Amino acid sequence: MPCQPAIASMSVSRAWVHSLPEKLSQIAQAGFKGVEIFHEDLEYLAKGKGEPNEDTLLAAARETRAICDQHGLQVIGLQPFMFYEGLLDRQFHQQKIAKLHTWFKITKILGTDIIQIPSNFQPDGISGDLDLIVSDMKEVADLGLQQTPVVRFAYESLAWGTYVSTWDAMWEIIQRVDRPNFGCCLDTFNIAGRVWADPTSLDGKVPDADTVLAESLARLKKTIDVKKVFYVQVVDAEKMQQPLVPGHPFHVEGQPARMNWSRNARLFLYEEDRGGYLPVVEVARVILKDLGFEGWVSMELFSRTMSDPDPSVPQTHAHRGIQAWKQLAYELNL
Repeated sequence: MPCQPAIASMSVSRAWVHSLPEKLSQIAQAGFKGVEIFHEDLEYLAKGKGEPNEDTLLAAARETRAICDQHGLQVIGLQPFMFYEGLLDRQFHQQKIAKLHTWFKITKILGTDIIQIPSNFQPDGISGDLDLIVSDMKEVADLGLQQTPVVRFAYESLAWGTYVSTWDAMWEIIQRVDRPNFGCCLDTFNIAGRVWADPTSLDGKVPDADTVLAESLARLKKTIDVKKVFYVQVVDAEKMQQPLVPGHPFHVEGQPARMNWSRNARLFLYEEDRGGYLPVVEVARVILKDLGFEGWVSMELFSRTMSDPDPSVPQTHAHRGIQAWKQLAYELNL
């Protein structure tokens, strides 16, 4: 996709509560121009078309594309291709590669050329061996290069990734993979939520949070090649009223605190009245202004509020998302 000024898009998830057609309709009505599609939405839609298999998934993708076309929405990417890199069980690795070929077919139907890969956060069964991780990523990139059109991969460092949890670690892998179709997705939550915030602490921050973030962003400005940034996600999160440790409503034994925080308590930007507190604008300014990023900016949200069965939820969230984008665009003069 040619570069263009930052354009707002939105992601959709929680397929089991609100229908994909309704979510897409509300996203378009709010004024968004693009949308990220979650694979689970397609899986849910496929269940209504018979036995879940490649044929029903592709049928679900065709239906989704038709709805997006109807509403003037461009699909900017398909995500998440999860638990891929560094698998110790190489037979399981081959199974993931087999699934990837179905994902290639889906992306072609959806009219996108991006598949997002989040960093692996499995607690075991994976390796932190950088050589293995790089080899795995070269494999998918080379397969993507064989597609027509070429499929790009946007690697994302999750704040709770087992071995890759920072943009620095992600960038080292991208450099070593060294393929034109292998880049990244930069997410304000995963950057600030890893180096600045800590939901398990009393004040919600890591020690010397502002200094640590400033140093990280200074490195980012000097290090990252903006041509390798395939799209950007902008989102905030709630400050926990009590540390997210055992006994907290969001705590799940055996799962990283940052993951449970992410799944339950993200917010759109400028929602301080709801508890938002991350330095999102500061991070976004570095990416969108200092790096000079041009392309899709997605308002990606995970929240317990999306599980509310109230039929007004898709409309309410779409409205909140577009308001966040408009205010950010105004503040940064995008």
